[in-house]
Amino acid sequence: MQRGLWRNPAGRWAAIALMGLGGWGVAALALAQMDLSGEWGQKMHQDAPERGGGPDIGDYTGMPINAADRMRADTWSSSKWEQPEHECEPHPADYAPRGPGSMRVWADMDPHTMKISAWHTEIMWMQPTRTIWMDGRPHPPDYALHTWEGFSTGEWNADMLEVHTDHLKEGWLRRNGLARSEKANLHEFFIRHDDYLTLVAIVHDPVYLTEPFIRSSEWALDPGYHPIPSTCTPQLEVPHPKGWVAYHLPGQNHDLEEFARNNGIPFAATRGGAEALYPEYQEQMSRMPVLPPLKATQGEAASGATGQKP
Repeated sequence: MQRGLWRNPAGRWAAIALMGLGGWGVAALALAQMDLSGEWGQKMHQDAPERGGGPDIGDYTGMPINAADRMRADTWSSSKWEQPEHECEPHPADYAPRGPGSMRVWADMDPHTMKISAWHTEIMWMQPTRTIWMDGRPHPPDYALHTWEGFSTGEWNADMLEVHTDHLKEGWLRRNGLARSEKANLHEFFIRHDDYLTLVAIVHDPVYLTEPFIRSSEWALDPGYHPIPSTCTPQLEVPHPKGWVAYHLPGQNHDLEEFARNNGIPFAATRGGAEALYPEYQEQMSRMPVLPPLKATQGEAASGATGQKP
């Protein structure tokens, strides 16, 4: 700064004002972040079957799974949810946004510094509440407690909230038996564009995935959304012998081919694996046999429930 300018009273005040504006500019840049708070209504587009009634048994398409996870899903039975110890399990943090996933988001703000120390999310189904710490605290040691929501820390990457989560209990990648291990970690980006919120979630699992699994979820701002109280009391809904466990023995799950038959695609192409994610896999598919469609039952044929002849 020129000495003459500083000696001049008018110039001195102008310089102070410029420095003040510069400070505000730095502060504004440091606080260049989006307000994620509000009530968000879930949007379902191409994911509606998975996030509504659930995915088909045997549909592992688009999943970079290994043989171990494929076997977990092949021997899984949806009757698992009839066991009282599983009836009230919430969706884990990496699956909860899939549905029913309308969401409430709010922040903890220090009244003196106006800095946000944590973000919180509450998902509609079973109301799992998650905390994303923004105060720079370290993650717990590996032997610390694993929970459905895990331990999450966040930081702003431009105007995206970048979140790292570990210490997750074993969960699921899809609600048809594809498992996700307790050794997995979750890398997320919360991105707001006006009244729309997008979450890009990346699951890394050294036990069951050969490549990271990436998917996105969407919401629209919904000021009229109100969370529904969720209470769950385990009880015996379907009688079973004492000690009964839901499962299929390897090779005895007769529903695995139904998805391929109903959609006219090769059975091998429904089995997942990272190699099936890439365009060149289409050439392999062209050489794969396609199983004949399932025959309609007499009742379905009479009612026209399917477009297939018996």
